[in-house]
Amino acid sequence: MPVYSNYVSHLECGLTGESDYKPATLHGLSRAGRPLLVRYDLAAMRGKLDRDEIWARPGGFWKWRELLPVRNSENVIALGEDDTPLIACAALASNLGVSGEILIKDEGRLPTGSFKARGLALAVSMAKELGLKRLAMPTNGNAGSAMAAYATRAGMESYIFCPDDTPDVNVQEIALQGGKVWRVNGLINDCGKIVGEGKDAMGWFDLSTLKEPYRIEGKKTMGLELVAQLGWDVPDVIFYPTGGGTGLIGMWKAFAEMEALGWIGAKRPRMVAVQATGCAPIVKAYEDGERHAALWQDAHTCASGIRVPVAVGDFLILDAVRDSGGFAIAVDDDKIEAARMEIGAREGVLVCPEGAATYAAYKQALSDGRVGAGDRVVLFNCGNGLKYDMPDIAASLNRHEPINYNDLKK
Repeated sequence: MPVYSNYVSHLECGLTGESDYKPATLHGLSRAGRPLLVRYDLAAMRGKLDRDEIWARPGGFWKWRELLPVRNSENVIALGEDDTPLIACAALASNLGVSGEILIKDEGRLPTGSFKARGLALAVSMAKELGLKRLAMPTNGNAGSAMAAYATRAGMESYIFCPDDTPDVNVQEIALQGGKVWRVNGLINDCGKIVGEGKDAMGWFDLSTLKEPYRIEGKKTMGLELVAQLGWDVPDVIFYPTGGGTGLIGMWKAFAEMEALGWIGAKRPRMVAVQATGCAPIVKAYEDGERHAALWQDAHTCASGIRVPVAVGDFLILDAVRDSGGFAIAVDDDKIEAARMEIGAREGVLVCPEGAATYAAYKQALSDGRVGAGDRVVLFNCGNGLKYDMPDIAASLNRHEPINYNDLKK
């Protein structure tokens, strides 16, 4: 693998701005108990990096190496990553009578079948670079399978704790990819407590969402890739399924870095945090004018990936939403399921429930006027639809009896 220049200058607290955190050093949360953000010497990079040359490289999200924190190429853990497609949905647009483009960014094409591969590939690669041998995390499913796969690839142990109603396929793939996995009678925050309380006894490093600085760096590659796919432009609106919110925060960070490099201008997409009505702490905080979100009680939704009752990066999500002129929106489970069926039937794209939630949110926002009919919108499908239960609606035929083929047209 080629050796690329590394431009990391320091890490800083996302809340206080305190910036005396050295790179190439093991870090969890900041001293304020908030996420740390990786900062780069963008002034030194400007003029040295050609955006089109980088975009022409192979290797999926690893092509952006100068904007990533891994210093030694030998520590890069890869599983055949590729750029994920941006799918134009003309049938959905026509049915809704809108003139703007509806685009689905299908992250289900990545290794382990979800966008979690981006963040965990970076986090595990940095864990290897920093000499870690044992990792742990709570998960609603996809993050656990990604960590297990990349940790196994790196020769590390992975300990993973799931809510007891996590889809079987997620638990099974974690185990099959070398992870040690347990079901827990609680939600993801309860699983997180087990990880935190077991740190001293087990000697593991906590790779929970935003409790270390590097998953966000992997997730920001969604923003880099999206802008390049759009000809170095940004869409009008991004609808993002928001649990811990790492990807939304990461993309917002990527847009700022690209502007500082002279790759794009000051225009930003409106960032929309999409949640379910059964678990909507970010929506409530947004509507109440708060910068931090309170713990959501009795969290429930069919879209388990966004069933996150409390997010350590809540203020970063809300800052990005407000600074962009976006909003936070919650949709009902029945609308999520209906959106999943509609996308599949009209476009032939099989999305996960969390991805379907973004289309349900778009339709709701279109109806109430928060987005316009001419807006170009990007909907993030965060996981492969094959990982989730699907309705069995096939009819049956008896091959021993005459078949009325006209009936098949009904």
